[in-house]
Amino acid sequence: MRRPSGYISFLLVLSMGALLTLLMLFAYKRATTAHAVQSGVQLQVDYSEKEEAILRSIVAIVPNRAIRAMQPQSNANSTNSDPLRCQNIFTEALDLANARQSLSAQQLASLGTTNPLEATSGHASLGTPSLIFKALGTETGYASVGINRSLGTGYPVPLSCSNATDEVRDQTWPIISNSKVYGALAQAGVTLPVDAYPNFNIISYPNINFGYSRPGQPFVAKRNWWGFSVNLAQPDAAITASTLQRRDFVLSIYEIPSQLPISASSFMELGQYTGGDPWGDVTITGGIFAGRAVVDGTTALSALATRRGAALSNNTTVGGQTFTGDPLTPGVREAYQLTQGDFFPVSLASESGRAAFIPINRGADYFDRFAHVTETSVLSSTTWDNYSLGALQCAMRLDITQAVSATNQTPTVLRFSYLKGGLRQDLMLPLTTGPTTGLAPGYIYACDQNQSYDFGSAVVDLAYGTNGQFAYQTGMTGAVTFNDARFGNPQPGVVKTGYFRPSYPFEVKPLPSGKICIAVYPMRFAAFLNALRADATAVNNSLVVNVDYSLATGTTFLNKPAIPCSDLDYGVILQECADLTSFTKGFSLVTNLRVYFGDDFNTVATTPPAGYTPAGSYYPPCSIFTPEKRYGVEIEPFGVNFSGQVGSVADEANTDPVRPLDTKMLSGAAMTASQITVNLLPITHPAALPPIYMMNWLVLLEERRREFNTGN
Repeated sequence: MRRPSGYISFLLVLSMGALLTLLMLFAYKRATTAHAVQSGVQLQVDYSEKEEAILRSIVAIVPNRAIRAMQPQSNANSTNSDPLRCQNIFTEALDLANARQSLSAQQLASLGTTNPLEATSGHASLGTPSLIFKALGTETGYASVGINRSLGTGYPVPLSCSNATDEVRDQTWPIISNSKVYGALAQAGVTLPVDAYPNFNIISYPNINFGYSRPGQPFVAKRNWWGFSVNLAQPDAAITASTLQRRDFVLSIYEIPSQLPISASSFMELGQYTGGDPWGDVTITGGIFAGRAVVDGTTALSALATRRGAALSNNTTVGGQTFTGDPLTPGVREAYQLTQGDFFPVSLASESGRAAFIPINRGADYFDRFAHVTETSVLSSTTWDNYSLGALQCAMRLDITQAVSATNQTPTVLRFSYLKGGLRQDLMLPLTTGPTTGLAPGYIYACDQNQSYDFGSAVVDLAYGTNGQFAYQTGMTGAVTFNDARFGNPQPGVVKTGYFRPSYPFEVKPLPSGKICIAVYPMRFAAFLNALRADATAVNNSLVVNVDYSLATGTTFLNKPAIPCSDLDYGVILQECADLTSFTKGFSLVTNLRVYFGDDFNTVATTPPAGYTPAGSYYPPCSIFTPEKRYGVEIEPFGVNFSGQVGSVADEANTDPVRPLDTKMLSGAAMTASQITVNLLPITHPAALPPIYMMNWLVLLEERRREFNTGN
């Protein structure tokens, strides 16, 4: 069979082949480019997610390292100090965030592949943190410190540091120290004059969800901060061809004295007393902070912030709102902010992303000086115990150092410690013997014969003589010369000595039940300190009362007080304490013994310090720290009217909640709701801070975007 003849055009075939090849190459190039773009985007997302995990890890690590830098032996050797360096904080953050690998070991194992080879470009060792983390701008090191110089617009105002060692170490370690204060460099960024309020000032609360205060509202705090920049892509840029813009951050540790009406890291039950009665005549102005909280009944709160969550009754209102379910359920906050405003009144510390709220709560140790040893080899000039324990912060100390016997715990020796010229002085006070033969207990050595002693306005009794022969004068004041011309010559031909007996601001006093107590009379301290030539009450403004059980031997017969308080232990009575205006900086009492209020406490107003603007009367700022308080000394009181703030050092992990408004009478019986009137108010000015207070830290990591760097 003949087939039709045909022909092939090589030109056409080659042309079509070339065209199809070019189309294929173009499609391949487009696909390759798209793949590269997608890979680059995915890598950027990978870096972004890793950076966020790293930043959160930094927030978790830094407060721990700052605390350890204040603890003993932190500077004993490099083994102890190196992990606390900024460099190692950042390195540990890389590990904690699992940032050195793109797939976890568990994910790789789940693939079931033997000897897998991971080709992800983001899977990198990140072994050079110095390329990832840098100080700001052209500075060297890992972090820029916010002390003794301003970094300019967009950064917080700096603190001033008078301690040269702290200043140098703050460049390497996160140092928290009392030597860091608000100085002239910070005046533009705080509300009050820094000369008058260097330790704490009024600043703006940061824009975070955790509602210890409202975002942007003034609160009392001190802000420590450090700046650094981050670029996670830089170590492997040659491999990944990925570049990121270096991002600047400010890490802050806000030191926040407890200032809310109710503020404690404890597990608290609010709204009712232990017996089940609801709170009655109770007014609370401002928010509440608790470790955990249960709110009962028809309680109305302005705001509630917790670390571990809260259970609210259906009738509880917070910020004027009721919640039928968990107020922290996702979406509830967002709906509230859309309809009601930007401040959600119920908050959880962990909701705020790169933020952490840390109450400094040492528990029962807060009351007891003798539960601790001297701290040495510390990186910070402020040691952790001195920073966080009220008992160690008190200017004055009153210790029971000896008792009659193991079966008779009546004190026989007291030791009073106070500041004179800024230096600590100890005064031993035997209660059964005088300072020399023939003198009654309570007399104190003044000076030798023919010397003078100025008692100021203090009223004292005087004795002059020796060897059991004395001349006496009572009710004396002013300068006294102890000589024969004034007192006569009780023992001729012998060198004599002068003594005085002041009106003591403390004594051993039993309750009607026979319980042995130390009675403290704050209104007597000014004259007593004057008689001792001690620093005035502006310096000697706080007192700790402890039992020195560290001396427990066969002759002291002292035991460590129990907590909860026992009826077998000593107590502390507070009397003559209504008018505390002689304490110009306020008054604080710390003790690990039960406190009995025998008189009105701090009920006399005084002239507020210059620049104090909050409304209402101003009272000397006072605080009482005790494991247990009771009202009444001679008789049971009819009622209690309390105004101020309350807190607790109990642990939030306790199964039994603290009921902060529970009140007991002298006998230990609980007062009823009708006997208790409470008006709780926040502290809004540093002049209202008492000498001793609880402390909190707010740790916050914020990005400083260059385009928004317009102010502090």
